[in-house]
Amino acid sequence: MEENFEGEELDNIVVLNDENGNEVKFEFLDLIELDDEEYVVLLPMAEEGEEDGEVVILKLEDNDDEDSEEESYVSVDDEDVLNRVFEIFKEKFKDDFDFIDED
Repeated sequence: MEENFEGEELDNIVVLNDENGNEVKFEFLDLIELDDEEYVVLLPMAEEGEEDGEVVILKLEDNDDEDSEEESYVSVDDEDVLNRVFEIFKEKFKDDFDFIDED
């Protein structure tokens, strides 16, 4: 049985370029505000047969150019910020996802 990713499904797909210029598709899971900053929680779209499930958290930055409506996604180096954003995300979606703590 094939799944079709047409229609509404495409609304929450984000395509970003990795450091090698390759396009990577993510499923947009949530936008979380923390300390007047906005962070997106993305899930890499696994290739068929892959089970990854590790989310990516990026900071949302508006470009300073007022004519541009583009937004940038910036990686977050601060482990404390990442953990706080992820805790908020886990609390919001505790009934939707099974979270596995890897210690």
